Amino acid sequence: MTSGCVRVLFAGFSPGPLSSPRFIQGSAAQTPYSFYHWQYIDIFVYFSHHTVTIPPVGWTNAAHRHGVCVLGERRGLASGTFITEWKKGKQLCEAFLAGDERSRQAVADQLVLMAQFFRFDGWLINIENSLSLAAVGNLPHFLRYLTARLHQQVPRGLVLWYDSVVSSGQLKWQDELNEQNRVFFDSCDGFFTNYNWREEHLERMLGQAGERLADVYVGVDVFARGSVVGGRFDTDKSLELIRKHGFSAALFAPGWVYECLEKADFFQNQDKFWSLLEHYLPTHSICSLPFVTSFCLGMGTRRVCYGQEEAVGPWYHPSAQEIQPLFGEHRLEGDGRGWVKTHCCLADAWNGGSSLLIRGVIPPEVGNVAVRLFSLQVPVPPKIFLSLVYKLEGPSAVGVALELTTGDAGSCHIGGIMMLNAEMSSRHSPRPLRVPPTKLARWVGRCGQELSGGWVQRCYEVSLRGCLLQDLFVSFSRPPGSQEEENFTCRLGEIQVVDANSLLAPLPQVQAMTVSHVRWQAAASEGEGRPAGLRLSCTLHWSYLLPHVRCFRVHCCRGTGGGSPGRGLSEPEKPTFLGLAFINRYRIVDLAVAPAGLGRDGRVEFLVEPVPKEGFLVPRAEWGRAAMLYSMPRT
Repeated sequence: MTSGCVRVLFAGFSPGPLSSPRFIQGSAAQTPYSFYHWQYIDIFVYFSHHTVTIPPVGWTNAAHRHGVCVLGERRGLASGTFITEWKKGKQLCEAFLAGDERSRQAVADQLVLMAQFFRFDGWLINIENSLSLAAVGNLPHFLRYLTARLHQQVPRGLVLWYDSVVSSGQLKWQDELNEQNRVFFDSCDGFFTNYNWREEHLERMLGQAGERLADVYVGVDVFARGSVVGGRFDTDKSLELIRKHGFSAALFAPGWVYECLEKADFFQNQDKFWSLLEHYLPTHSICSLPFVTSFCLGMGTRRVCYGQEEAVGPWYHPSAQEIQPLFGEHRLEGDGRGWVKTHCCLADAWNGGSSLLIRGVIPPEVGNVAVRLFSLQVPVPPKIFLSLVYKLEGPSAVGVALELTTGDAGSCHIGGIMMLNAEMSSRHSPRPLRVPPTKLARWVGRCGQELSGGWVQRCYEVSLRGCLLQDLFVSFSRPPGSQEEENFTCRLGEIQVVDANSLLAPLPQVQAMTVSHVRWQAAASEGEGRPAGLRLSCTLHWSYLLPHVRCFRVHCCRGTGGGSPGRGLSEPEKPTFLGLAFINRYRIVDLAVAPAGLGRDGRVEFLVEPVPKEGFLVPRAEWGRAAMLYSMPRT
């Protein structure tokens, strides 16, 4: 069940506990909702009962990051919601739909501008109130104009219609596409059915949808309200029927696992929910290099940077979520004693707030077990470099290695790699990278070393020609001489797959860093005889080519002393991490700084560290920096 023509839409609530992503620079939410099965969905709709709901930046960034295999297809999209309801909704609709063409075009133009400005991809249109004949007659014109304008201004733009109003103007849910609502389907990109359908509804829709089966998103209420098929942990029953007839699916409110079940068991329940559906969902592939992930969920109980703890306390920042693997349990064929299971874990991290925990058993009769982590569709450049950061927990001495599969076996030439078999999808074990070129020293600086916290990094060099990377595995092999069943627990901290040529190009510099919108406030005094501190708020700006970075890490150094901003730090000081930025701007709010002493200037320096897409560390000397001097007012 991997047909690429079927799309999956995920519609989620924004109120209540799911609304914390609105903080675009992150928050300190302690038990936030996290969605991390992006590889199974194509479109994310951020839904609420406000008239206009814009998807938060963090959700949009996470959706786009996981929609890496676009190739003209509509994958990794984030959509807002335009909804009208009740008496006020009817009045609003009559105001812009029943009048002249300019009014409905003005509304459509504003919706397009919002999508452009906030960089999301489209709209779900949900008219949940009755309409006059004049208004409903103009509704298809509104949809066609909005769809056309969105396609012009937003790459891969998408307008979806929800099954609500029918062509007579009545609010009458149909639970299917039929002659009463087909005019709206014909006027936009897709149709989201109501949830109370039965298989006979799907059978009738086959004739209505024609060649646009994938544009019909059959609604599934995960809360299982009303007379529905499946829902909750039986949602797979819904998807089985939907896939049987070739339609797309619209999963409404999968946040059910968070809102209705125990928070302490959230990750276990989330993985269980999606594992029951994975058979019916096409898996997205990674289609470009570099591919780097630290498995971070965009949340955690502390922050870690390359094995070094830098902050303790809960944090939540969906924009910081890295590409996630395929989760689940995999068993060897035969007696079933060999197995591997993957799940996310906040207990430890190499970079960010979480890592990937892999547990498994190697039975006595086999030499190794492996688990597929990622699906790829990447034409291979002449040479690639791979890196794996991991650590084994407990006394286990199993071997850990990366494995690749390649397609196009007829034209694929393998250099310096031992071929394990000659099937169409050949599996190879890369050879370790021993003597890296000097220009790659930054990337390979930790290769083959024992790192802090018990982490180990292994690097590999692969030369392939005419090949297509298909899958990335991690393999676990029994220690030499072992004849017993081997149990293991391995934590993966990072995987990198990088085009070697990209590591030869010079890295851009952070330039033109400035500070604006400065505000000073006195903080409460810390004690008798001690001067009150200060609180600084300001906005940092800088210039940098965004396609070259994953993000920016923003730091500061605080102190007192003379000198000018151009002199650099007045004394060696470890920078304090402030947060992450995903554009060339960061807002600092109420940063505590020391008061300036009599006759002495206070000084605070801000540093912006670029994090390259290839995943190596940039030396501090190459960070962007801007310093401020301040003094007490003269009386």
